[in-house]
Amino acid sequence: MAGLGAEKKNVVVIGGGVAGSLVAKSLQNNANVFLIDEKEYFEITWASLRSMVEPSFAKRSVISHSEYLPQAKIVTSAVVNITDTDVFTAQGSRIRYDYLVVATGHTQNSAWTKTEKISQYQTEYEKIKSANSILIVGGGPTGVELAAEIAVDFPDKKLTLVHRGSRLLEFIGESASRKTLNWLTSNKVEVILGQSVDLNSASDGVYRTSSGETIVADCHFICIGKSIGSSWLKETILKDSLDSQGRLMVDSNLRVKGHDNIFGIGDITDIPELKQGYLAQGHAKIAAKNIALLTKGAKDEKLAMYIPATKAFAIVSLGRKQAVAQFPCFSIAGRVPGMIKSGDLFVGNTRKGLGLPPHV
Repeated sequence: MAGLGAEKKNVVVIGGGVAGSLVAKSLQNNANVFLIDEKEYFEITWASLRSMVEPSFAKRSVISHSEYLPQAKIVTSAVVNITDTDVFTAQGSRIRYDYLVVATGHTQNSAWTKTEKISQYQTEYEKIKSANSILIVGGGPTGVELAAEIAVDFPDKKLTLVHRGSRLLEFIGESASRKTLNWLTSNKVEVILGQSVDLNSASDGVYRTSSGETIVADCHFICIGKSIGSSWLKETILKDSLDSQGRLMVDSNLRVKGHDNIFGIGDITDIPELKQGYLAQGHAKIAAKNIALLTKGAKDEKLAMYIPATKAFAIVSLGRKQAVAQFPCFSIAGRVPGMIKSGDLFVGNTRKGLGLPPHV
């Protein structure tokens, strides 16, 4: 808590994703918190694929920033510049900061309002429902989870998944990849590995792969990785704090290298670990703790350190009841990991973490 009569510090958080939202929520009562985000809501991203087959699910997983940030100031805009003292938005606002948190994750071309986002899911649901055959491009967690959601909810659809890698889910072990492939094929998903799809030359529902195969599908979904949301930083004081991949370099306290009062958290950072939601939440907790300590005048040696997650742990849901899980030393597929994640996709827990009721 700020001392009696002490002026609250200004904390500016750029990016209202899984990491930025949690920092803002954690600090809003003890600092003047400004959350700057291009969209007016936070989305529980790992629930987004369920919303494509069940649009009403998005009513719980798409949350207006104002719902969990009653004490913070929400600025709906892009950021165009950062100086040593201020953040400048595309709308022309200038916001002074004592502490800054950069949490812009990956780039996204998303809806800007909660209403638009929910109606986007309704449109995607109609697209899936009316199609007889569907092509999914990309065999990472997004492509696999979408294929599984559709296979479970619409078992009569003809599903084809094309992945340019030699195996699905390359970020986890081979055994988990094999179990995932077996699950998809046993649920009548045709999986084509080691190939890409030329979407530009598709016509009348005929798609051509890099090896010349043709795939007929009524519609397609692109599920390949998005680029890091850091290109805007090249025009700011943080331009020299980006590595060759465009990631923000941070120290063990999650401060941006070379800046004592600027933190970087979530997918934008150069922390050597998988880019996963629960790890980004871990970054947010450390950054919030350190900002709270610094506002009380704590010395650097008292700050909390973030230890990167070196061992792979991941759960990829396979429809509503099953999943594949990669633990540090083994993998497992089926109903047991499904019981951990696949029913509610951690939505209730995430809402509780933001101080909201788990159900709407």
